[in-house]
Amino acid sequence: MRYVIVGAGAIGGAVAALLHEAGVEVLLVARGATLEAVRREGVRLTVADAPERSVPVPVVAHLDEVVWDEARDALVLAVKSQQTEALLPALAGVPAGIPVFCLQNGVENERRLLRLRADVHAVVVMMPASSLEPGRVLLHSGGRPGLLDTGRYPTGTDAADEAWARDLGAAGFDVVARPDVMAWKRRKLLLNLGNGVDAAFADSPDADALDDLVRAEGEAVLDAAGLPVVSAAQDRERRSTLLRPLVRRDEAGSSTWQSLARGAGDVETDHLNGEVLLLGRLHGVATPANRLVADAVHRLVRDQGAPRSLDAAAALATLGAARA
Repeated sequence: MRYVIVGAGAIGGAVAALLHEAGVEVLLVARGATLEAVRREGVRLTVADAPERSVPVPVVAHLDEVVWDEARDALVLAVKSQQTEALLPALAGVPAGIPVFCLQNGVENERRLLRLRADVHAVVVMMPASSLEPGRVLLHSGGRPGLLDTGRYPTGTDAADEAWARDLGAAGFDVVARPDVMAWKRRKLLLNLGNGVDAAFADSPDADALDDLVRAEGEAVLDAAGLPVVSAAQDRERRSTLLRPLVRRDEAGSSTWQSLARGAGDVETDHLNGEVLLLGRLHGVATPANRLVADAVHRLVRDQGAPRSLDAAAALATLGAARA
């Protein structure tokens, strides 16, 4: 299979580079400074403690440059969730028989795409990675580079999922084709609720407490909505010794932290904490901690504030006062 990957950041760039090195055909779709960097130097990839290497991944600027083959091609969306909507017009030119893999956080991308296309696949992204400059990607796991389980949306698996598991496995990833993939992706959503805390608040026990609060609210709204989610124990067992994240605090952080650190101007918070706010409003569950975190992140984006510059103790005090 050939994988046409839209988005050459930490996730898309690394997946493309490792697939290319494994002899799997891949084509990156990038833009701006990242496009120019990859054209000039390839993807500059660092895996764990190994030296940086340049991987000459083929790259184009637009989806309309791709000559599609429905018998062998797959489209992979590796942009942030808030950027999916802008891609939809370009997808009109992609043949209907091409499967689409959502290599993205959040749980709304698949639902949005299913309005337009029948063959949509979810991917659970467990992949410690960062990209703070165009074309340069760091993978922070001392074990497998990532776990990228997949399945059809909303349920089931098919030959495309088996091909994904085989090809990504050849590139070093660990992949399980799962008919209940969204239950796994909702557990990943709960973990990603802490991205906003990591991005906005300085490290402290109070930040850890705030992290616990946003995830507890997430558990409550998923339960109220009757949406299946695998247990935290199942998630820990899945990761087990396969992922061994290395600590690089100057270059590692959540995807939201990276967006703030790069001054990207947008964040995926509305598709993470915002998903909890939406479900809370639909099902009558209060979600004040997620509201506070979302507001804090958006304020830093608007004011071009520094990541991890807010005081979690003050945020907890505000929550306590609101509940009193």
